[in-house]
Amino acid sequence: MANKKKLDTKKTIVNEIVDKFKNSSTVVFFDYQGLSVFEVTELRTKLKEVGSEVKIYKNTLMRRALDALDLDLGESSTGPNAIAFSNNIVETLKTITNYAKGHEALQLKKGIIDGEVSDTTVLQTLATIPPRDELLTMLAGGMIGLVKDLSICLHLYSEQKNI
Repeated sequence: MANKKKLDTKKTIVNEIVDKFKNSSTVVFFDYQGLSVFEVTELRTKLKEVGSEVKIYKNTLMRRALDALDLDLGESSTGPNAIAFSNNIVETLKTITNYAKGHEALQLKKGIIDGEVSDTTVLQTLATIPPRDELLTMLAGGMIGLVKDLSICLHLYSEQKNI
């Protein structure tokens, strides 16, 4: 039988995993096997820049945490997994997918976005969303176009009334 100190340590780790799941809006599971230590460190650095944290836990501890959260990831929770925790959905996925383009060994498995399990197609789709600044620029451009059209219509209407 395992000693009490080891069991307490494992319980602490499981509680830490559960807290990370609860405090993150995005959790992405990906396979890092085949990447060198330098490449994993580089990916961690890039993810840290966008506000993500990468952790690697033992699968047994991860399964216990998933059971405590009533989540089932099926086959995605087996094998070597790295997990990215973040509150920024798009930037985290963009960073991982962009890094995966240059490193074939890196593969997305599953994700949990706002408490819902998502497969790789959903994750790939979310990764193609433009950044927030670009979306705001697109919105402003659309609004300026409407205001411009309205001003042209009003100008033409006022000219027509003066005739």
